[in-house]
Amino acid sequence: MRRGNTATVQVVLTTQFKRIEVHNHAMSDRRNVLTPEALAMMDTIARTGSFAAAARELGKVPSALTYNVRQLEDALDVLLFDRSSRQAQLTAAGNELLHEGRRLLQELDAVANRVKRVASGWEAALSISVDDVLSNSTMFELVEAFCNVQSDGSHQGPATRLRLRDDVLAGTWEALVTGQVDLALGVPGTHSNPGSIELRPLGDLKFVFCVAPHHPLARTEEPIDHDQLVHHRAVAVADTAQRLTPMTVNLLPGQDVLTVGSMRAKLEALLRCLGCGYVPEPLARPHLEAGHLVERRTATGTPTAELFYAWRAERGPAALGRALQWWLAQLESPKTRRALLERHAGPLD
Repeated sequence: MRRGNTATVQVVLTTQFKRIEVHNHAMSDRRNVLTPEALAMMDTIARTGSFAAAARELGKVPSALTYNVRQLEDALDVLLFDRSSRQAQLTAAGNELLHEGRRLLQELDAVANRVKRVASGWEAALSISVDDVLSNSTMFELVEAFCNVQSDGSHQGPATRLRLRDDVLAGTWEALVTGQVDLALGVPGTHSNPGSIELRPLGDLKFVFCVAPHHPLARTEEPIDHDQLVHHRAVAVADTAQRLTPMTVNLLPGQDVLTVGSMRAKLEALLRCLGCGYVPEPLARPHLEAGHLVERRTATGTPTAELFYAWRAERGPAALGRALQWWLAQLESPKTRRALLERHAGPLD
């Protein structure tokens, strides 16, 4: 090979190696900026709707947050927010990063929570998400029974710290799939299963449409159609989901809505004639019998929710901790499942 050709090959190879180095450096920069903190920052800005509100929630000054966003945009070589808008308006690229970022954060949360579990024996902690429509008294009876379980000859109960949290609608499922809880009770059967979740039927829960006796709808001819309902304020319980799309049930477009934080708060609002709405029949039953509420038939009919209990089971039954095994054993009892759905007004017959 002639010297000139050799020099040309060296130049070409050097150029290619530099391109590879630049490409690898750019990929490294992108990976370095796509941290959980950066993804959480994007989620906070999108959720709060402005840089200023997000900065307050994150404990930063707005200028620092703006700088962090620009660093992220420079590293990815994309525009994430539309600067012509006064609000924090995402671009198409920003929306894609937000969507994928939320998915990645869910996976990171799930991994972080899973590795906290002990390999065998009683878990250090067991978290349970309980849908707001289930019986509080039954839950605490189960908690009492769990705390009285003798473990390894000890009379102090199992060495597992219980953590209960109330959730509503999609919030119960979200708490489980993100690894925030180990067991979810009252999960709707409408969510896509990622494949690592075990679902078992809890039972069907009937809902009834209720108003106070002096509410205008208490005297309206039945069945009450949507054209009549839309003119009356509905009382709704807010979905607790933060990342999944919140569920909206039995609300009409254009209808005035009073949103409350729990089903018991909704019941209180109905009793005070602040609106109308559907309530679990077992929860409404004593108030209907006492005449404090009136059940009305609507064109929608009487909806029934099919509810489940669910837990993470990536490694199979043999890998489940003893605390979770205890709770699952209780839930195998039809009497326990029925009590969770129905025992809002005292013991079952």
